[in-house]
Amino acid sequence: MKHHCTRLSYESTGYFSSIVADYLAEAAILRPFYTHLPDLEGIRASIQSRELFATPRSILVEALQQQYKVVDAEKAVIANIEALGDAKTFTVVTAHQPNIFTGPLYFVYKILHAIQLAKYLSEQLPAYRFVPVYYMGSEDADLDELGQISVDGNKLNWSTSQTGAVGRMTVDKELIKLLNAIEGQTGVLPFGKELSELFRQAYTIGRTIQEATLHLVNALFGRFGLVVLIPDQQILKAQFSSVIQKELIEGFSHQIVSNTISDLEKNYKVQAGGRAINLFYLINDRRERIEKEGDDFVVNALNLRFTQTQILDELKTYPERFSPNVILRGAFQETILPNIAFIGGGGELAYWLELKKVFNAINVPYPVLLLRNSFMIMTSEQEKRMQKLELNHQLLFMKAGLLLEQLVKRRTSQQLSLTEATTQLSNLYDQIKQQAGAVDETLKAHVEALQVKASKRLIELEKKMLRAEKRKYEAEGRQIQLLKAQLFPNDSLQERVDNISGWYGRYGTAWIDMLLQNSLTLESAFVILTMQQDHS
Repeated sequence: MKHHCTRLSYESTGYFSSIVADYLAEAAILRPFYTHLPDLEGIRASIQSRELFATPRSILVEALQQQYKVVDAEKAVIANIEALGDAKTFTVVTAHQPNIFTGPLYFVYKILHAIQLAKYLSEQLPAYRFVPVYYMGSEDADLDELGQISVDGNKLNWSTSQTGAVGRMTVDKELIKLLNAIEGQTGVLPFGKELSELFRQAYTIGRTIQEATLHLVNALFGRFGLVVLIPDQQILKAQFSSVIQKELIEGFSHQIVSNTISDLEKNYKVQAGGRAINLFYLINDRRERIEKEGDDFVVNALNLRFTQTQILDELKTYPERFSPNVILRGAFQETILPNIAFIGGGGELAYWLELKKVFNAINVPYPVLLLRNSFMIMTSEQEKRMQKLELNHQLLFMKAGLLLEQLVKRRTSQQLSLTEATTQLSNLYDQIKQQAGAVDETLKAHVEALQVKASKRLIELEKKMLRAEKRKYEAEGRQIQLLKAQLFPNDSLQERVDNISGWYGRYGTAWIDMLLQNSLTLESAFVILTMQQDHS
């Protein structure tokens, strides 16, 4: 597929936090909060620490083989699952909740980054094998976030009465209504019917969302050998039960993370705080907090109360009923997978930087952290409009008002700046001050006050002149607003709002191949892709 590629630094976009910018710059201030640098040497060091950990490989392979019985898996996927039993095979992981119909675009970008990095590492370190893994956060209960998508600006919400872990919810008639709505919108596109078929094969009435997501992700990325892991399985949770027990009895993670947050907060705004017990109780269609009351453990939302002995018996018999929250989820992931690198968004990296000492406390290797790839996709028409407005890719990230102001200043034949007049005014008042001061020293303060007032009036006049001139450029202003709205929906990055449907509908699997081709591995850059042919 014909396209051209532009790369910008993440920092220059203004859309990424200072903690992310400092991590990418390998700032010394952050170095104590992670283990390995995000480079090839860091990967080698991560492999060495991983080799010393007893990953439950045979159980992992068994769980994956059981999980994939419901899917027509590609040979590359089957081979990768089998390879995970070998001590020389390691994973490259990205994690995300099972958003319906893949949710925002970055869901796809994260997965393609993992695929590209695994391929790159296999070439660079041929003594080992690297398997890309999508770890499904299917126990997340935030339906408001996971149950909505935006297809070319059209917002669709899943109106279901189901509750609890979204992965355990089932496809119902309301979800099929959304599928019909997507088909109505994309059906006329060149690959619209192909997309609808993918969705219909994955989302069948009665199937769980986690299983539907497995089907869809396998259909989209199985040809690259991507392995999907649904961790909501008894056999896998049992491998983490010693950590769950430690958390129940000691509440060990909360104090560790609180101390780390105190250190981080000296320089950064920090998000994930955690709780006294960083576990949920997960049963049927409910996922509720476990809390301590005296010596007992309670799940107030379910009217459950356990003594310590009872809750440890519950853990032994039903490990699948214990669900880690954001503070312990990563530790569970790294316990059951032979993982050496984790790919996450800016928010994910920020909370992983809180967790190094949690990993240390349970002797689980801490992986290399990598910021996921970011893309913005432009049509050739949008690129032409950008150039006509005398903009470039870097300038696009500025606010629309500032862009118009710059354009007006470039194009107008009028002199809009009063800088020279301000300088002359300042000189004039200096003379007046000297003259008045010679008569009476106390008059200097009065002259200074007059100067301040006059300067303010000039600044106001300059703004009025600019506003008046801007009105002559209303058409250009509307074009800038339109371009910004298309590329930055809701004033956010395109990848955080748009769904794949419109893009896949226009370009099919060639669009995914193009994204993979431009996916970076250990480097970091914001990538802008301009499509040379626009089929819309």
